[in-house]
Amino acid sequence: MSILKISISFVPELNPATTRREFGGGPCWVIPGFVKLPGDPFKTKYLSSRFCFATANGGGFRKELKGVGRGDAVIIVDHGSRRNDSNLMLNEFVVMFREKTKYPIVEPAHMELAEPSIKDAFSSCVQQGAQRVIVSPFFLFPGRHWHQDIPSLTAEAAKDHPGVPYVITAPLGLHELLVDVVNDRINYCLSHVAGEEDECSVCAGTGKCRLYN
Repeated sequence: MSILKISISFVPELNPATTRREFGGGPCWVIPGFVKLPGDPFKTKYLSSRFCFATANGGGFRKELKGVGRGDAVIIVDHGSRRNDSNLMLNEFVVMFREKTKYPIVEPAHMELAEPSIKDAFSSCVQQGAQRVIVSPFFLFPGRHWHQDIPSLTAEAAKDHPGVPYVITAPLGLHELLVDVVNDRINYCLSHVAGEEDECSVCAGTGKCRLYN
């Protein structure tokens, strides 16, 4: 009988700080020690479901994910700030996201405190020909805004556009690629402290990225 093992695809290499998990008789890919898995690793609601299932004889399959298609529009929504610089950063991210993904319709929106609102962004998407709207919360973890506020505001916006369905995606959560983002930010800031790099666009002009004694 083949022994089923789980290969977590987001772990690129072994790290001394990670914990080795074993299923059956052989070692599996490693999972960071700070991630607490339940008894059944297939039932955790926090880790990404993008597993690669493989049997001991080398067979297996990869779960394929559905992507953005023609007629889809994406709204990336953050909380919104009274600081205009913070709001403008979302615009810059949307430009980066659009250029990277090549999605034709991508709009920024702020949940509150700033424009454009979710309602404005939804209307803009429909005016550009969107047949379905995908609202992606630019939040780290689920909370009241994801559970209540964003769904309520999106539902209100959709009333003006009957026949245009929408979906609200999960926030960033414990996505494996965030490990790379955080690690890259740490290394860049340490390089700046060492005098090897200029301040990043976030810290530019603030003097905050320095070594405190």
